[in-house]
Amino acid sequence: MAIKVTMPRLSDTMTEGTVATWLKKVGDKVSEGDILAEIETDKATMEFESFNEGTLLHIGIQAGETAPVDSLLAIIGKEGEDISALLAGGDAPAAEAPKADAPAAEAKTEAAAPAKAAAELPKGVVVVTMPRLSDTMTEGTVATWLKKVGDTVAEGDILAEIETDKATMEFESFNAGTLLYIGIQEGSTAPVDSLLAIIGPAGTDISGVADNFTAGGAATASAPAAEETKAAPAAAQATEAVAETSNGGRILASPLAKKIASDKGIQLSQVKGSGENGRIVKSDIENFTPSAQAQTTASAPAAKQEASAPAAPKVFVPAGEVYTEEIKNSQMRKIIAKRLSESLFTAPHYNLVIEVSMDEAMQARAAINSVPDTKVSFNDMVIKACALALKKHPKINSTWKEDAIIINHHVNIGVAVAVEDGLVVPVLKFTDAMSLSQIGGSVRDLAGRAKNKKLGPQEMEGSTFTVSNLGMFGITEFNSIINQPNSAILSVGAIVEKPVVKNGQIVVGNTMMLSLACDHRTIDGATGAQFLQTLKQYIESPVTMLA
Repeated sequence: MAIKVTMPRLSDTMTEGTVATWLKKVGDKVSEGDILAEIETDKATMEFESFNEGTLLHIGIQAGETAPVDSLLAIIGKEGEDISALLAGGDAPAAEAPKADAPAAEAKTEAAAPAKAAAELPKGVVVVTMPRLSDTMTEGTVATWLKKVGDTVAEGDILAEIETDKATMEFESFNAGTLLYIGIQEGSTAPVDSLLAIIGPAGTDISGVADNFTAGGAATASAPAAEETKAAPAAAQATEAVAETSNGGRILASPLAKKIASDKGIQLSQVKGSGENGRIVKSDIENFTPSAQAQTTASAPAAKQEASAPAAPKVFVPAGEVYTEEIKNSQMRKIIAKRLSESLFTAPHYNLVIEVSMDEAMQARAAINSVPDTKVSFNDMVIKACALALKKHPKINSTWKEDAIIINHHVNIGVAVAVEDGLVVPVLKFTDAMSLSQIGGSVRDLAGRAKNKKLGPQEMEGSTFTVSNLGMFGITEFNSIINQPNSAILSVGAIVEKPVVKNGQIVVGNTMMLSLACDHRTIDGATGAQFLQTLKQYIESPVTMLA
């Protein structure tokens, strides 16, 4: 009889787990002691082995998804066994009901026959849902489908590019077969766990599967099966054009290969892939040796593409006429609106402002940057000063919970970076242990990759304090909204040259305004003021940061 496997509790504090990787796929034979999956807990990523043997009939939590302890992780049983009752929440197949109630059971079974047919997954068919690609992701937008209905899908192939609240990411298939159904079209947005696609043997009838998933409320209602079948060729044709364009101009590469290539300054167009369908993998980048000919060849298509790029359309508006333009909100813009609204309306904000002298900081920066291969900005100096001040005032480095205030004794500073679609906050982990030059290098790297949408979700998680700087735009003073779950955010203005009083004399000086937005639930006014005093001391006398 089939057995339910639930999300295990792998640590004493674990309440939910994330499936990092499935090492078995539906249809695989499983022996007792085999590793089923790698599961990420609140403490580590651990291997989870099977205590049962049979065939893996169902996967309940896809790779990258998070679920509470005791959620349905998988079902193991005999090959071809009916597991519809288990999927519906029962403990055993309906056919094993007691014989004494046979007439009633038969009537009940007949009445439930259509539902059972819909719930039962045909052999080898796998339902792929919208994955949770970041810890804050609640819905995703399909930017591009790289496969179309009817295409063969191999394990590891990129199915689609999905736009989350933080970045546009490639979504790999963890199953092999034929793409039988697409549930979310390009440009459409759907909640996490919505029906994204169905993969299985070619020619399999999956209309019941799609209908049942819709009936469960996990996806937007779709047309009846007959209409779906009729519309399938048109959908396939619409997707085909995109797929052909993608295959003609898109370079297949794993995310890790892309990151290494970006770090090394290697153009992917120069690299020959050794993976599936010519996909570039890590070893291809590590073993790549650039040549002059390759660079020349690679630059030609780029120049051609740049030259052929269509110019932005010019809109002519006749004088005296009203003209409006509607721009569809990106996933990032929606999340920014949601998170900042929640922060402003739930956290009682107040702002503290202080003016700091920048004369010594300017001299110190000039001396530091005179060292070869060293480049430090004023923002880097502010970040370093914040990290040291937070160690002295840990209440600023806190998080509000309904039943407690969490004091973070590690310092992870988020740096607000403006990108095309909005704002992202990459995080400098353990900032207090970094030197000024390390902070400068890390900020430039993170900001550059943020603007190119190359940041991973893990690089935007875990901040304990945030710095936002608009000084480069000439903004002298502003107030920011707190980046939850932080308790404070520092707004940094421009350096202004103006008359100042020193030792009773009016002289020319350089000053900068700092504004600290605080959550009054965790930070009282005096606590915030003391933090700003310490911060002012560090910035006005940078040598004290070495003590």
